[in-house]
Amino acid sequence: MEMIKLSNQQSSSVVMERRTTVPASSNMETVYERVHHLANSNAVVVFSLSGCCMGHVAKQLLVGLGVRTTVVELDKEASGLEIHALLYRLAAAKEQPQPVPAIFVGGKFLGGIETLIACHINGTLVPLLKDAGALWL
Repeated sequence: MEMIKLSNQQSSSVVMERRTTVPASSNMETVYERVHHLANSNAVVVFSLSGCCMGHVAKQLLVGLGVRTTVVELDKEASGLEIHALLYRLAAAKEQPQPVPAIFVGGKFLGGIETLIACHINGTLVPLLKDAGALWL
């Protein structure tokens, strides 16, 4: 499994999910910097759409594992279209069919729902989450 690292050179009863907003931007480089910052300052970030069933599956899987997930709902963001375009390019680089949900683990672009589920099934997801500091197991 290959994860894409974002770098500056590339243009119980406890709720374990945090929603965040990304300030509006008219510049794609600024959008990239904000996505880069979010991915690197949170162990797990899910970019999704509020009504996306696959985004819901991704979030529920991560929450079910006990991961505190930062969620960015693109349809509720002023810069959502620009972020979506950036995620589309990242997904295309990994030959993924859809850009959202887009899952970042430990500052690296893991991929979409297919990759997340595959990692869960083959047993590599928990070690990735541990390495990112998202799990204490």
